[in-house]
Amino acid sequence: MNPYILTTLLLSLGLGTTLTFMGSHWVLAWMGLEINTLAIIPLMSQQHHPRATEAATKYFLAQATGAATLLFAAITNAWMEGQWDIAQTCHPITATLLTVALALKIGLAPLHSWVPEVLQGLNLTTGLILSTWQKLAPFALLLQLQHNNPTLLIILGMTSTLVGGWGGLNQTQLRKVLAYSSIAHLGWMMLVLQLSPSLTLLTLITYFLLTAATFLTLKMNNSTNINSLTLSWSKAPALTCMIPLMLLSLGGLPPLTGFMPKWMILLELSKAGMSAVATFAALSALLSLYFYLRITYAATLTMAPNTALGTAPWRTPSAQVTLPLTLTTIMAMCLLPLAPSALAMLAL
Repeated sequence: MNPYILTTLLLSLGLGTTLTFMGSHWVLAWMGLEINTLAIIPLMSQQHHPRATEAATKYFLAQATGAATLLFAAITNAWMEGQWDIAQTCHPITATLLTVALALKIGLAPLHSWVPEVLQGLNLTTGLILSTWQKLAPFALLLQLQHNNPTLLIILGMTSTLVGGWGGLNQTQLRKVLAYSSIAHLGWMMLVLQLSPSLTLLTLITYFLLTAATFLTLKMNNSTNINSLTLSWSKAPALTCMIPLMLLSLGGLPPLTGFMPKWMILLELSKAGMSAVATFAALSALLSLYFYLRITYAATLTMAPNTALGTAPWRTPSAQVTLPLTLTTIMAMCLLPLAPSALAMLAL
């Protein structure tokens, strides 16, 4: 892609998210979401491959549906309540419509079916943008929205944690596994959104770090399915030692970083008297942990046939920039000791 066009598209992505962050008017927020959508579609279809075109089309249809529903709900709320302010109390019907529209835009279950199919058709760099940056603007609106129906958030959260764990069990494509991982993590955020928005934001940031580390690792190894991970030792032997720790951190296993937000969410749910929901979420996390262990097994305990071609790649220096991978990998594994500081900040 032409560097000038790429720069314009990336700046448009930043502009759309910034508009949504700064705006207190529903129309301005809707404009930011639309700029975001229109900026990433050329990045999706730049490969000129049928799968990329299909992914871009599905993404456009899903996002257009969510944006139309959001605009309809905002207009209805202005008609019923007489105001366009995002932070003001909405009518219960329009608040439900807005929550559903934003759930569709970020891919919460049961409105999740576009996420695995879209992510499967993208390259790993664009998939990283879709899994991280594109979730910022809708989440900013979810955090500002006055939720009149906490039961809806609990249903969306529990459904997403279950679907995210169950759907990834029989997948062999790593991008689809990461798509279902995204759905499961978003479900955890929804469970605690009403109780502690600051904890939801902390969980989102932690998820971004873990997902960025995983995507950059797969990009370094040029791996898109589980079988291709068996050759990762011959491409980056040191990085292969880090893969199990990153994946187990993504699954929320102590003493890694990914355990911190799940532990805090379970603590918050228990304090609110929602022990059944906390138990359900903890059990559904075991499903996700299973398919992370499958990938860990393939990457570290399974070795491809030892041929001359298979052992050669480690001698070839990689031209990829490794600083982002190094930083995100360290943070994905070593931030759990900061949990007391995070708890103290949340208590302020």
